[in-house]
Amino acid sequence: MERVEHYRQSICQVLTSHVTFETGSSGIESQLVFDKEHDHYQLLEVGWEGLKRIYNCIIHLDIKDGKIWIQRNMTDVDIARELVEIGVQKEDIILGLHPPYKRPYTGYGVA
Repeated sequence: MERVEHYRQSICQVLTSHVTFETGSSGIESQLVFDKEHDHYQLLEVGWEGLKRIYNCIIHLDIKDGKIWIQRNMTDVDIARELVEIGVQKEDIILGLHPPYKRPYTGYGVA
């Protein structure tokens, strides 16, 4: 349980480091969603660009069975590497955005 709590804190730290709170005149807001009860964590963009509605999930991470699942990463940042740098075990990171047959070749965990 201690490890999972460390992973929750690590995820929140990494996501918070990537949020930009500047909406300026663009009308697009960054939102952090931390559901610690169900272990779902997201960085979203929400707002309007002229008449176009903007709703994008930029980063989505989950904790399932004691492992961090990277479900979506629409940035150029290596989220898995950042997690490892702050103490998450490589084998406890699952690249869920890759198909299962590729995961054994990533250097990270498999499920």
